[in-house]
Amino acid sequence: MSANSADRVGTVHVALVKAGRTKIRYPAELLHDDGTRVTVRAPWAGDGVRDFGFVRFEPGDVFTEHYWRDRWYAVKEVRDGRGALKGWYCDITRPAVVSGTELVVEDLDLDLWRSADGTAVLRLDEDEFEASGLTATDPRAAAAARAALDELEQRARGGAFEALFG
Repeated sequence: MSANSADRVGTVHVALVKAGRTKIRYPAELLHDDGTRVTVRAPWAGDGVRDFGFVRFEPGDVFTEHYWRDRWYAVKEVRDGRGALKGWYCDITRPAVVSGTELVVEDLDLDLWRSADGTAVLRLDEDEFEASGLTATDPRAAAAARAALDELEQRARGGAFEALFG
């Protein structure tokens, strides 16, 4: 993928890295790349069903994923197999790195969920983030991660959320 691949189509491979190891890697259809934001679409890449209590990810679900080269998060629109919107799952990550046909993001443990109707906005995994030790090993990254979560929560509650994708 070049720095600006807005007219390019094809398959990219998304790699989600956590604690220095690849957590998951999957193919996705490249929908958009303007040099800053990369948007891809992929079916649920997990094994079987993952029930979080507030949402279930399952075979047939489709994720439209937005990654930024200059922001500390990724936003994933989740739809069921019939196309009904379930909501948005947001990963707090280091800015995306694109190399060739690979898109790599480092998961920093913090997450946010926004339901389809916007009534549920949940901060997730703050205990995992604290246990990760990032605050001690990379305080600037930890501060950027917290600021990104705060920004996403503010957007999710304040009506500026969908403007991220426009």
